[in-house]
Amino acid sequence: MSNEENHALEALKMVPLFSELRDEVLEKLTLLCQLKSFQKDQVILIEEEKGDSFFIIDEGSVKVTRLSEDGREAILAFLYEGDFFGELSLLDGEARSANVIAMEKTIVNSINRNDFLDMLEKHPSISIALLRELAQRLRRSDQHIEFLTLSDAEGKLASILLELAEQHGVRIQGRVTISFLPSQQDLANIMGTTRETVSRMMKKLEVKNWIERDMQKVVILDYEKFREKFQTGANK
Repeated sequence: MSNEENHALEALKMVPLFSELRDEVLEKLTLLCQLKSFQKDQVILIEEEKGDSFFIIDEGSVKVTRLSEDGREAILAFLYEGDFFGELSLLDGEARSANVIAMEKTIVNSINRNDFLDMLEKHPSISIALLRELAQRLRRSDQHIEFLTLSDAEGKLASILLELAEQHGVRIQGRVTISFLPSQQDLANIMGTTRETVSRMMKKLEVKNWIERDMQKVVILDYEKFREKFQTGANK
């Protein structure tokens, strides 16, 4: 096995979707993967295009977006190492449902449609894990709609920080560190507000000693109290 294949194997072992597969199955899967690299702000998938590949993030991060009729960007989700995207159009045969854009230099493993569907057929555990992840994403979408309609700007920002913390934060002694925070403009796009409002709300959370900031790193100082205060629907 080449160095590239060894790297792909180790990366796939870290993906929850494939966590129940044996090493020999993962080794076969690595032979189906093609490693692709994208620079910051490079478009990986375009909404309405026909899809023929499934993607797993090896390094970096992406944002999933749609454009409104007036050209404004609405951010649906942020995805990081170990996350996947591009599965919907492979399952239903329809066009891509959203754009996917690299937020930094990002490396992905791609698998073509026929290999992806064959993998689901041969390994039901992957299908079950995929359904579980899609259900979780649907729940998060419902929560996202709820906080957009029920929360004020501070609550919206806090809800996003909670989601990022729960998915990718590192927890030590009650503090949770989010190492890579999206830009203020990206946060504004997912909140449906302005960058200036995000800046004010971030400062407000700092003044109240809820968070500390260092460039793109944010630390939630008392995670349990923060979650109790700002969990979805609490800030009505």
